[in-house]
Amino acid sequence: MSRLLIFLLAAASQAREIVFPPVAAIQGGQARIYLGSGADDDVDLTTDPVGGLTSFAHLPYVPCFAAKTDDEVDKYDIAILGAPFDTATSYRPGARFGPHGIRDGSRRIRPPHSWNVYTGRNRFAEWAKLVDCGDAPLTYIDNTVALKQLVKAHKIISGRLANNASISTIPRIMMLGGDHTITLAALRSTFERWGVVNVIHFDSHIDTWNPKVQGGGVTEYASVNHGTFLHIAHEEGLISNDSSIHAGIRAPLGTQRTDLDNDAQCGFEVVTARDIDELGTKGVIQKLKDRVKDGKVYITVDIDVLDPAYAPATGTAEPGGWTTRELLTILDGLVGMKVVGADVVEVAPAYDNKGETTCLAAAEVARSLIGLMVAVPVAAPSSTGSP
Repeated sequence: MSRLLIFLLAAASQAREIVFPPVAAIQGGQARIYLGSGADDDVDLTTDPVGGLTSFAHLPYVPCFAAKTDDEVDKYDIAILGAPFDTATSYRPGARFGPHGIRDGSRRIRPPHSWNVYTGRNRFAEWAKLVDCGDAPLTYIDNTVALKQLVKAHKIISGRLANNASISTIPRIMMLGGDHTITLAALRSTFERWGVVNVIHFDSHIDTWNPKVQGGGVTEYASVNHGTFLHIAHEEGLISNDSSIHAGIRAPLGTQRTDLDNDAQCGFEVVTARDIDELGTKGVIQKLKDRVKDGKVYITVDIDVLDPAYAPATGTAEPGGWTTRELLTILDGLVGMKVVGADVVEVAPAYDNKGETTCLAAAEVARSLIGLMVAVPVAAPSSTGSP
């Protein structure tokens, strides 16, 4: 018996190592990489990333919320911020996973290879340093607290000294949502940095419903939601009274005239989804430009501005919307505006299809919004005031 054990131990010591072939989602079988062996010094491991930890468009991650001074944190000019919040929705929840879904949809976007076939420009390769700050840490228990947390996170990011301070000392933020209520937090923070702004609101719904009617009939707490946030922003004096505009509106109203009258009092003009049939994309672009003129602009895009055929993964889908191409054409046509902030919201990945149609579209919308911000640097105001 002892001889057999000795034989088996000897055989085992000479046995070939078993290496399992790589299997999807199992990384242990990948070939080992030996550094400094000299045999493969001519093999370059520097590649264009597609995998790895997912930031938006593979931008560098910066711990923007770290308790460090500006000199201790990498500076930036435009920051991506996720807002995982969806507890103020009126229909399907799930947009708290929107920031993750949009970042997933952006994996195909690689900054060195982002030359626009229509303009010949690569906005990632211009003056602005872009980073991803990750998601704001928001509670899912209390909406009031969560929105206050988001305001603070937004203010921390915009409060750091910009990388290219000779152009503007204030970094701008591209926010990924999250239900549309998060735009209220962004506007509160934006007001402190930039003053009153004009809002271009891409959506199928007007979102200016009176809080006393939409949710407020239940409790004051419920009155702050994704259908009332623009009314509240108007009440708080955050947005212009006569130079904001909706685009893509088509959802039914609760009243024959009262909702639209209230909307006008909140300072909004309306471009409906079907207006594009008569005006075309150029006509829609011109109406948006005529409305906001030369003022500072905040652009918010609810992904449900798109028809559900192009963006099924959203909380309150409305048939009869725009195509992805139409929306991107309109957004790119707004170049020249002073965009001080932007967001894309209401992406609920659980309702997406296998091809991630909605997340891909939302990521491309975010890229277009970033392009608008890079195209026109906006100097910090000497004081807050008119748009």
